Amino acid sequence: MPNTSTKTKILSHIRKPADVRELNVEQLDVLAQELRDTIIGQVSAHGGHLAPSLGVVELTLALFKAFDLEKDKLVWDVGHQAYAHKLLTGRVDQFETLRQKGGLSGFPRMAESQYDHFGVGHSSTSISAALGMAMARDLKGDDNEVIAVIGDGSLTAGLAFEGLNQAGDLGRKMVVVLNDNEMSISKNVGALSQFLSRKMTTPFLQRLKADVEGLLAGIPKIGDDLAVYAKRYGDSVKSFFTPGILFEAFHFTYVGPIDGHNTSQMIKVFEEIKKLDKPALVHVMTKKGKGYKPAESDPTHFHGVGEFIPETGLARKFSGTGLPSYTAIFGSTLCNLAERDETIMAITAAMPEGTGTECFRKNFPERFVDVGICEQHAITFAAGLATQGFKPAVAIYSTFMQRAYDQIIHDVCLQNLNVNLFLDRGGLVGEDGATHHGIFDLSYLRHIPNLVLMAPKDEAELARMMATAFAHDGPCAMRYPRGTGVGAKVSNTPRKLAIGKGELMRDGKDGVIITLGSRVYPAVEAAMELEKSGLDVAVFNTRFVKPLPRAQLLKLASKFDKILLVEENALAGGFGSAVLELFNEADVLQGKSVKLLGIPDKFIEHGTQTELRHLVGIDKSGMKKALKKMCKG
Repeated sequence: MPNTSTKTKILSHIRKPADVRELNVEQLDVLAQELRDTIIGQVSAHGGHLAPSLGVVELTLALFKAFDLEKDKLVWDVGHQAYAHKLLTGRVDQFETLRQKGGLSGFPRMAESQYDHFGVGHSSTSISAALGMAMARDLKGDDNEVIAVIGDGSLTAGLAFEGLNQAGDLGRKMVVVLNDNEMSISKNVGALSQFLSRKMTTPFLQRLKADVEGLLAGIPKIGDDLAVYAKRYGDSVKSFFTPGILFEAFHFTYVGPIDGHNTSQMIKVFEEIKKLDKPALVHVMTKKGKGYKPAESDPTHFHGVGEFIPETGLARKFSGTGLPSYTAIFGSTLCNLAERDETIMAITAAMPEGTGTECFRKNFPERFVDVGICEQHAITFAAGLATQGFKPAVAIYSTFMQRAYDQIIHDVCLQNLNVNLFLDRGGLVGEDGATHHGIFDLSYLRHIPNLVLMAPKDEAELARMMATAFAHDGPCAMRYPRGTGVGAKVSNTPRKLAIGKGELMRDGKDGVIITLGSRVYPAVEAAMELEKSGLDVAVFNTRFVKPLPRAQLLKLASKFDKILLVEENALAGGFGSAVLELFNEADVLQGKSVKLLGIPDKFIEHGTQTELRHLVGIDKSGMKKALKKMCKG
């Protein structure tokens, strides 16, 4: 961690939430700057979620001051804003390991700290989890507070409203803090976002209230009574024109909006809220990236950022490949295909920049839809478009597509609609860890009838698979990894592939590696290096998980006795399982030595992609080791 010893005179003495409660407001303001300095120093050196954490520094301090977190339960939604929380709960000495292999997670984790009361990483879970904690408290006869902190972006998801609805109905004592910075990752969309942004400023309301009450009170005999009625009417008008009416409809006591960077004001509000015996919502206005000008100016870029120079905010220069990412290739190819096909539409869930669809939004705004953090809606919305002859491309991270599983089955595949699912970040994603790895998609998609499922080995094959998907009359899904490819040249007019047909990358006689997607080129490299050891190994790129290239695979099984199946997906029910099922059905396994490499039956923690692929044995060295053992046996 950068040397911040001269700037952390207070932070260095904070070991538990109770230490924060002992500080006065002036000391909290000093601590706020120390927290920002430490967070900026760490993230600039190793990357991470900067703007969200900077935006809630004062809010975090106010919560720690007003509540007793030795017994009260605090649940952060998503959790990418919880760096200050980590620093204030005994992890300041470990903070330099944030998001690194064997170090602190980038998100709250129950196994990491007693003060992380719920593990998060995906959005909109906090209210439901907090309600469960509140009901459990009441059933046990405890008296602790339960607080959920949710952003305005996360509040657009259906799960959040399901939680609000049930919480209001049950009437359990709990506090929901709405952290409103008018952004999730990209700028929020939807009617709810617009409604939350309709705010009558507090100074205006206060002046109006004082002027009207003063005028009416001056009327002889009836003035005082009129002033009382005016006050009631003024309060109702305020509720009608502000988000209060929405949350009051859910039977929450609404307070706000208040300044999320005024620590003393928030402390006073939270202290008063604790006196209520029913659900309450405190609407807090914050600025994403607060206190660091580059992040304030470009909060989208600094939401999740790589290493940068803290003095300027500019990215550090590295001797990388200089290649465009798979995400960028996807976005540019989507635009090229849409130029020639007006039925192609693009849909994403609050991440146009993250999914590479921002260029589509600029070039074809009338055919682009950002649905917000509503993956379920995105899929069924796309299904509706498909019934009318359009070809929607739904671009969502693999880990977030899990939220729309039911809709994929019932609304798309059951009806055999031409909806195309593009799953970015398929496989191990790196430092965001277990909540963000896209390692289950091949398993949860391959058994669904009517669905074509594929994974490209490089940039050119990605473009060809996209062309294949849009030409196919039915649902298709393609997953591709985070990061860059190998520099394969991408055609502006990519040719479609024959569905269910793979390719032999290299022939051999001693054994074969059967794989697809991100593992194809490492397999080729492993085979080339094994040749130096006297082993002649073939490599087959399956391309398709469904339908499998049946005839080609059976031909390989008849030729080779040593078969290595490799995938960057969970082994349970994944690609390897599909091939084994085929081999078993065809009764070709007798006398064969078959081994599967993939993600074991456990959650993989954070680290770089290179570290994690090596950890689970699916990199070049893992393949070489497996084949050498098989061939020696």
